[in-house]
Order: sequence, then C-alpha cells, then structure tokens
Amino acid sequence: MSRGDHDDASSDPLYERLKTFEGRANTTGGRGKDPVNEPMIRHWCEAMGDAHPAYAGPDAVAPPTMLQAWTMGGLSGHAGLSSAYDEMSALLDAAGCTSIVATDCEQEYLRPLRPGDVITFDSLIESVSPRKTTKLGTGYFVTTRMDVRVDGELAGTHRFRVLKYAPARAGRKPESKPKPEPAPLRPRPVINRDNAGFWEGVAEHRLFIQRCTGCQTLRFPWLPGCNACGGQDWDTVEASGDGTVHSYVVMHHPPFPAFDPPYAVGLIELAEGVRMISNVVGAPYDKVRIGMPVRLEFQRYDEDLELPVFRALPGSEG
Repeated sequence: MSRGDHDDASSDPLYERLKTFEGRANTTGGRGKDPVNEPMIRHWCEAMGDAHPAYAGPDAVAPPTMLQAWTMGGLSGHAGLSSAYDEMSALLDAAGCTSIVATDCEQEYLRPLRPGDVITFDSLIESVSPRKTTKLGTGYFVTTRMDVRVDGELAGTHRFRVLKYAPARAGRKPESKPKPEPAPLRPRPVINRDNAGFWEGVAEHRLFIQRCTGCQTLRFPWLPGCNACGGQDWDTVEASGDGTVHSYVVMHHPPFPAFDPPYAVGLIELAEGVRMISNVVGAPYDKVRIGMPVRLEFQRYDEDLELPVFRALPGSEG
C-alpha cells in the first residue's frame, strides 16, 4: 500500500495530539500465555507447509517468523495490561478515522527460540505519521514496536504498521453528471530473478513447480534455495492442474478497485503435494468447501494480466 500524500502537518491540531503518544508504553511486562512448545511449532509448520528439520526433534528451534505468535493473547487477551494504543485509537475514532488496515510489518531475529523458553515482551507506540491521503481515505500511519525477551535477553523485535483512516467515500456528494472513469486495474505481481520462471510459465498457460535437484523435494512458492536440504540447484516439473481446496477464506471487506467482494480465496493442495493460494471460481463463494476438487485454468483480467485460478468441478459445491 502506498504511504500516501503528505498533508500540511502544521495546520493539523490532531496530529500534534497524536505526536504526544510517540514513545509511550503500550504494554509493559507482558508474558506469553504459553512457553515456546512443540505442538504450536508443529501446527505452524503444517499450516505453512514447512518441513525443515530444524523445527523438529530434540534440538528443535521455533521458526523465526513465529516471533509474534508467542506474544498473542488470543480471544481473551492479556488481563491487566494497560494500552496507550487503545487511548490513541479512541482519539482517532472520535476524529472520524474509524477504519483501519494493516500495511506492513518488520521483524528482527536476535536469538533462536526453543521449546521451554518463557516469553516476556514490552511494546510501545514508536511513531505516528502526519496526516496522509491515500486511495482508501485520509488518516495516519501508526507504528508500534514490540521487544520480545527470554530470561531478560532480547530475542527479537516486531514492528507493526497500520493506517487508521476516514474512508474516502464518507461524506462525498454525488456528482450530477458522473465522469466516466477507466476500469481499475488489478495490482501487478512482483517479478524478480527468483520467480521469473514461474511467470514465464503462466504466460504459456503452464504451472511450474520448483524441484531441488539434490533431494528432489518439490517447493512452492518459488524460492532461491531448498528449504529441506539447503541446496541451491533446481529444475521444474509441470503441475497437472488437479487439486483440492485445503483451506479457504471469503473476502468481504474492504473493497479495493478491481476487486468485487465477496469472493473465495483458497489454499489449494495440488496433486503433486505442494500448496498455492489463488481464487476459487466456478462456484458461489458460500458453497466453497474444504476438500472440494478444483482444476487449474488461466483467467485474463486485462490485456496485460493473466493469472492462474482454480475452478470448482461440476457438482462439487457444498
């Protein structure tokens, strides 16, 4: 998401009030509800399709990207922890910035986490941007930082950034003669040297899966090295196109240009054993089910963009 255009901060009294929250503690003395443990590591790895041997066995470590998972409070939250963030959020709500969208996160890993480690954490509001105008609306980017520790030693840092904004449509008066606008385009995929071969295959209506030439492990999405043996050499196999819905979500809100919610996004298990995320088409969004058989096809969205999607087989609706 674009960080938007700067507005004049000198004429924004709300921004001056928001700046007073910078550096304020959001959580002090937080404690993970559970120690680092093998069942949660196993569930995480199964969900991610990550079979790296470092995450299992007597010398197992937790995947670094689980850093935030050990600090989460679940549905019941963390009792007794004050939150400057809630106070600041109420201030933004009162100013009309009632919508929120996550924009990005950054993590730094300083030491591995192992089963049995007890997690403590502190967090603060690190920064608030001046008022900015984006396609979603006008608001403020808020960055929080969480420091995660084990026995007082810093294990990692997690920064999370959101946009708290007033929706662009709020209060907009309809024009007497609306001006026709060109149809919005879907975002373009990021193509780099690690995944260029995949997109070249898509252009030929072929779905390629990477295969390590050392241990023969298939992997998807494309990576520069094998997550099983660490090998750097690889070739490809072409997917048959058969698959099943392993899991799915239905996207309802917020609407973005070029997307028409609600629609189903599936985690598709291909016949070859790897999984990929794509749209499920050919069935109503509320009829998509886990285990539904699907078939690969390529859908054109505009003259420059064609993407792999998965069509529900006839008679497979739940």
